Amino acid sequence: MAKLKKAYFCRECGFEAPKWLGRCPGCGEWNTFTEEVIAKPTSVVGAVTMNAPQSLPQRVSEIKPSSHRRLDMCNVEVNRVLGGGLVPGSLVLLGGEPGIGKSTLSLQLALSSHGLRTLYVSGEESAEQIGMRAERLGIGNQECYIYSETLLENILQQIEQQKPDVVVIDSIQTIFTQTIESSAGSVSQIRECAASLLKYAKTTGTSIFIIGHITKDGTIAGPKILEHIVDVVLQFEGDGNNVYRILRGIKNRFGATFEIGVFEMLDNGLRAVENPSEILLSHYEEPLSGIAVGASVDGVRPYLIEVQALVTNAAYGTPQRNATGYDSRRMSMLLAVLEKRVGMKMYQKDVFLNFAGGFRVADTGLDLSIVASVISSYYDRAILDGICCAGEVGLSGEVRPAPRSEQRISEAARLGFRRIIVSGFLRKNMKTPKGIEVIYINNIGELPPALFTE
Repeated sequence: MAKLKKAYFCRECGFEAPKWLGRCPGCGEWNTFTEEVIAKPTSVVGAVTMNAPQSLPQRVSEIKPSSHRRLDMCNVEVNRVLGGGLVPGSLVLLGGEPGIGKSTLSLQLALSSHGLRTLYVSGEESAEQIGMRAERLGIGNQECYIYSETLLENILQQIEQQKPDVVVIDSIQTIFTQTIESSAGSVSQIRECAASLLKYAKTTGTSIFIIGHITKDGTIAGPKILEHIVDVVLQFEGDGNNVYRILRGIKNRFGATFEIGVFEMLDNGLRAVENPSEILLSHYEEPLSGIAVGASVDGVRPYLIEVQALVTNAAYGTPQRNATGYDSRRMSMLLAVLEKRVGMKMYQKDVFLNFAGGFRVADTGLDLSIVASVISSYYDRAILDGICCAGEVGLSGEVRPAPRSEQRISEAARLGFRRIIVSGFLRKNMKTPKGIEVIYINNIGELPPALFTE
């Protein structure tokens, strides 16, 4: 019998402590520590890992680059976020809110990956339930196998027998191993199961997707455990009442981070949106005040998004500051800059900010478009048609260059915008594409004439 060890783990963040604590030092939550009994395993989990070849040290100059090609997942947006495709032997973590579409996306990838042998392991649904969902999504890959199981040893045995190219685990919180004497979903079970799957993926070259639930604060359950073990972390974002979803790369050992993929939720599954600017820009019969267009970049992908602002007289003593999809503290900073540098009396106004499509953005290059929408609503005057903005605003009112400004300008020109407002610091080194006029400003005091004057 293996020696037992007791430890206390936080249910929210996975922080480990030798004794019970009232408040977690990791996440600050109260009364989240639970006691778990950990059994030290006497052998490696799974019989298939016992026969894995032992690696030997190599000189760095003698290591040859891998000749493995990336696996095409037959989905443009997923391939983009992964960095061009799925790397063989990689462990990918997919997280998101309940009902956002994690299982739909993973099953759709397994069904659409033509030429790849896939194994979909579900610990939450039966094979009949998955079969009904597969018929609705459309069965394209005849080499897709469904397996309902929660015991890790049985899963590894089936993977060894089937020898698939891609494995999907839905979800890691439902999988447990017999070597740990705690319930499924506990921190020790999640850590041991994820480590065993990682070892199998690296020794056999099998790519594995694991789905992880999130905690109440919006982070993946056990982030210090899962995020450090896996190779790629993907976050599936969106509003359940909205049809659009965003797949965001948080960590990627094989490509760029913070790449995004945009999807539209339909009756027959998720549809990849290859041009997100089209869904993020609205068309109005007549010009409206408080609406501006900003050029943004996520990762290496530029897109244009509509910024909506509403400025009204404060009905109560304290003005309201509400922002949907944006940091309200940064919005308050931009309003303070407008009041100090432009002379707008924002302390008497309620300000509401919204981004089209329910997107959540954190790009500082959208500062100028936010300021433009607030100015337009404050004076109740529509911005001239065909104008967009790209720039960062400082506390002194100066307009700084936005990262990847050339890509933003090229995207605006491609979509037919006739004028873009950027920082004057770009005047010397900027290569302007044909078909668009670039207006350079040095401070936000120069912004109103550029927005309302032909």
